[in-house]
Amino acid sequence: MKPGRISPSRIGAMIRKEFIQMRRDRLTFAMMLAIPVMQLLLFGYAINSDPKDLPTALYVQDHSVFTRDIAAALTNTGYFRIVSHPETEQEANDLIRRGKVQFLIQVPPDFSRKLQRGERPALLLDADATDPAATGNAIAALQQLGTQALTHDLKGPLASLSPTPPPFNVVIHRRYNPEGITQYNIVPGLLGVILTMTMVIFTALAVTRETERGTMENLLTMPVRPLEVMAGKIIPYIMVGYIQTAFVLAAAWALFNVPMVGSLFLLSTVLLVFVAANLAVGFTFSTLARNQLQAMQMAFFFFLPSILLSGFMFPFRGMPVWAQWIGEALPLTHFLRIVRGILLKGNGIADIAMDTGAILLFLVVISTIALNRYRQTLD
Repeated sequence: MKPGRISPSRIGAMIRKEFIQMRRDRLTFAMMLAIPVMQLLLFGYAINSDPKDLPTALYVQDHSVFTRDIAAALTNTGYFRIVSHPETEQEANDLIRRGKVQFLIQVPPDFSRKLQRGERPALLLDADATDPAATGNAIAALQQLGTQALTHDLKGPLASLSPTPPPFNVVIHRRYNPEGITQYNIVPGLLGVILTMTMVIFTALAVTRETERGTMENLLTMPVRPLEVMAGKIIPYIMVGYIQTAFVLAAAWALFNVPMVGSLFLLSTVLLVFVAANLAVGFTFSTLARNQLQAMQMAFFFFLPSILLSGFMFPFRGMPVWAQWIGEALPLTHFLRIVRGILLKGNGIADIAMDTGAILLFLVVISTIALNRYRQTLD
C-alpha cells in the first residue's frame, strides 16, 4: 500500500486505540455520561419559570368573613401559600426583608367597614421584587382578585357592590426594586457566579498542575503539612477574588446603577467565607483528578447545578422540593441571598446569619475532605 493513501485499517486501529484509552480513563468517561444526564434532569424537572405556592404572610388588622374569603381566594390562585400570620407590622416587615416570605398582604383595620359602605378600601400587597421573575405572574393573577374573591358574600343588601369596579382596590408595592429592573437582580448575582466559576477552576488546576509538571515530588519532600499546603494554594486566590469583587461592584455602580444600600464592609467579610468555600472545592477536585482535563470536568460538574439550582437564572421557589434541597447544599444559593439582601435591602448581620452559617458549614466539611484526600496523596 502506498504511503500517501488513506488506510481504513490504520483508521480502525486508531479508533480502537481511542476506545481503549476512554475505557482506561473511567472518570472522563463517567463525566461524558453524567453531564448530559444531569442537564436533562435539571432542565426537565427542576427548572420552572412560573413559580407557584410562593410563601406569603397575611397581616390582618380586621378579622371578618371578607378577610377569610380573600385569604381563601389567594390560596385558590395557586400562586400564594400563606405560611405566616404576623401580629405586628414590625414582624411582618422582618419576614419579607429576611426573605422568609415572597409576599406580605396587609388588611387595614377599617377594611370591612369601608367595604360595606362602598368606599372601595385598599388591600395592600408588598412583594419582594429583588427577583422580578418570581413575582410577575403572581401579581398578574392578583389583579383579578377584586372581582372574584367576594362573589359569595356580596349578596342581598351588598349586591350593589358586585359589579365592576371591584369592591376593593389592590395596592401593589414592589419592594427593593419598584421598577422591576432585571439588572438589580442579575448583576449582584453575577458576582457569586463569577467567583464560583473562577475560584473552583483556579484551585482545581493547582495540584494537578504540580503533578503534570513533575513538581509534586518536590512538594511532597518538603516539610510542609497538608493544611499549610492548602492555605498556601488558597490565600493568593482569595486576593484575586477580592480584586474581581471590586471590579464587579464598580461596574454594577457605574454601568448599571445598582443600588448599594447595605454595608460593603459586611459584604466583604462574608465574601471571605464564600471565596474560601469555593477554593476548598477546587482543592478537593485537584486531589481527585489525575490531570487538568479531569479537574476541569469536575469543576464544570459542580458549576452547572450551582448556576441552575441557586436561584440565579430561575426562581428558586419555583423548583420542586428535592431540587431546593440540593440548592440549599450549594454555597452559591446562600451567597446570592446575602449579596442581594445587603445591596438591595440593606440587611445587617442578623438578617444574613443563617445563610452565612450555611456557607461556613460547607467550608468546614469540604476542607476536611480536601485535607484527608491530600494526606492520602502524601502517603
